Amino acid sequence: ANGMILVTKGSEKDAATYEEVMFSQKNACPDCGISIPELQPRLFSFNNPFGACPECTGLGEKMEFDEDLMIPDKTKSYNEHAILPYNPTSAWNTTRFKAVADAYDFSLDTPFNKLTKKQRDVILYGSDKTLHWVYYKQSGTGMSEYNEPWKGVFADMNRRYIEAWGDNMKQSLEKYMSHKECSCCHGKKLRPEALGVTVGKKNIIELCELSVLDSIEFFKNLKLTKTQKEIASQVLKEINSRLNFLKNVGLDYLTLERSAGTLSGGEAQRIRLATQIGSALTGVMYILDEPSIGLHQRDNQRLIDTLTYLRDLKNSVIVVEHDEQTLRTADWIVDIGPGAGVHGGKVVASGTPEQVMKVAESVTGRYLAGKITMPIPKQRRPGNGNFLTLSGVREHNLKDVSISIPLGAMTCITGVSGSGKSTLLSDVLYPAVSNKLMKTNYPTGVFDKLEGIKNIDKVINIDQSPIGRTPRSNPATYVGVFDEIRDLFASLPEAKARGYLKGRFSFNVKGGRCENCQGAGTITIEMNFLPDVFIKCDVCNGKRFNKETLEILYKGKSITDVLDMTIEEACEFFAHIPHLSRKLEMLKSVGLGYIQLGQSALTLSGGEAQRVKLANELARVSTGRTLYILDEPTTGLHFADVKQLMSVLQRLVDQGNTVVMIEHNLDVICQADYIIDLGPEGGFRGGTVVATGTPEEVSKVKESFTGQFVKDMLKKNK
Repeated sequence: ANGMILVTKGSEKDAATYEEVMFSQKNACPDCGISIPELQPRLFSFNNPFGACPECTGLGEKMEFDEDLMIPDKTKSYNEHAILPYNPTSAWNTTRFKAVADAYDFSLDTPFNKLTKKQRDVILYGSDKTLHWVYYKQSGTGMSEYNEPWKGVFADMNRRYIEAWGDNMKQSLEKYMSHKECSCCHGKKLRPEALGVTVGKKNIIELCELSVLDSIEFFKNLKLTKTQKEIASQVLKEINSRLNFLKNVGLDYLTLERSAGTLSGGEAQRIRLATQIGSALTGVMYILDEPSIGLHQRDNQRLIDTLTYLRDLKNSVIVVEHDEQTLRTADWIVDIGPGAGVHGGKVVASGTPEQVMKVAESVTGRYLAGKITMPIPKQRRPGNGNFLTLSGVREHNLKDVSISIPLGAMTCITGVSGSGKSTLLSDVLYPAVSNKLMKTNYPTGVFDKLEGIKNIDKVINIDQSPIGRTPRSNPATYVGVFDEIRDLFASLPEAKARGYLKGRFSFNVKGGRCENCQGAGTITIEMNFLPDVFIKCDVCNGKRFNKETLEILYKGKSITDVLDMTIEEACEFFAHIPHLSRKLEMLKSVGLGYIQLGQSALTLSGGEAQRVKLANELARVSTGRTLYILDEPTTGLHFADVKQLMSVLQRLVDQGNTVVMIEHNLDVICQADYIIDLGPEGGFRGGTVVATGTPEEVSKVKESFTGQFVKDMLKKNK
């Protein structure tokens, strides 16, 4: 019955031979009744409903209301709006909380952290005690009387979220929620039945928590019976092959369960590259865009070996790259230039590395030939005598790391890929300093102590994220130049005669803009499941403004003509207006003279966006006490651009500021005043400080991979 059958064998008269055996079609245990589903591949996938944890649907986490987000300042009382979702000016909220306060003997003026644990728990989690409160309607239409238990803030917020009507209401509540580990699967993502199946005493999640290198070792030492080996031979061959591909492209430190969203662009690209190596195809053209991003020099050679392996299989490999090591290994180089933007777009040189080196017009060739170099400072800045010290960092793979950063100097954080650099700088140092100085509320990695913060007045993270996410954003608006240009146009006699104010020359305000495209210059076509498509507005022809606005001219140029100027042209055009030309000169000084003043932020590269941010900082009056943080600022930059960027950063430090950056570029590392080298390896074999000091001091540390490359670089530039 119900898929169960009881089979007896032996004789009932002879107890020694009598035995009952239970068989189940549903793989059910006869004692506890738990049924195990048929073991299929989908059972071990958290992307399949058959294997996913039923509570979190395979995510491993759930969005839950967070006490720290709802009550960020526990020194405040209810009446001081300590519980952010509950406004004390609301009669309904205050009536309910007053009933709770009366029942548990506390005042609504008592700071949250001064309440007893029981009182705090009642507010948050509720109680079974029946409370009485009367709510007088503000409209004066009467009153309502209630006799019911207080269910607590969490239960009340969950009810409001479930009953929320519309996305806007849900989003307003989600700011009080955070991602928390699923209480059912504890972050494992799979249902219990899947986790009960083991190979080599490990279930699938425990196996995926191993690094690529440890996984190779696990399968190498896996003991199977003869029958099991025959069944698993083909599967094991594929597993070992794919793991070795990942190892060969320098990703042996990654764990198999690593979330795709946490991978750098370079890591994701190399994973895709590893899959191509496994295919062993021939006659294929592979196109890669800067695969060396985020790679240490030691790991870079592995990548180059992989690319040459693909080439030797009779494939064509085309790589967009700035890395010197890769360029010297290439069979053929096509150099585009001679400059950037309007100054580029031509093939300057084409040939072998040796041939390109002989082309005088090729900036790349001159760098490879050693005719243009980045001079190494003869003296290192000692700093101003103060240090920013971070102690006991234990986030991710960092093993109780402590560092001291000299203030008033340029510090490079170096180390092989996966050694913990980004964790240290982006996950711990920046949010910790920002939360302290800038009153932000960023999540921060685990650390013990932060000292020396009194010696800096602000922290600025200059990354390569876009300066804006819409066509309306541009360099002119970001650095504040456009605001002053609009003031200038509004002050012209013709504009005053027509009654045009400053807003008339804004493409974000009704009146002067083209209303067909609402000042964007483009019409957005939504493609549902595909990215939006932007086409030029057919009314203003991309000029953003209406005909009347474009009739106002300054020195023969309309507002659109000015936005279409390059930074170089704008510098000359506004040379006689000091407050305008100063900001424009800053943009030009960081090597952005070729881009247009009103160029859409969407068309700027990561490096260009970063330099716009740098120019914006340089244009401000320096206090000489600012901490600037950069994560691989040379990503996507040519040798010439790197040289330009370094001159800007050196200028910031010369003003007394502190620059801390993660970097793999040896030219940049050798320009630093101080190096903090992490390692010795990636993943769990990293996470310690291997060497600290000037480049010369680090070059003497034999355990430091970075030190050995710096040593060669210093010798070459003597």
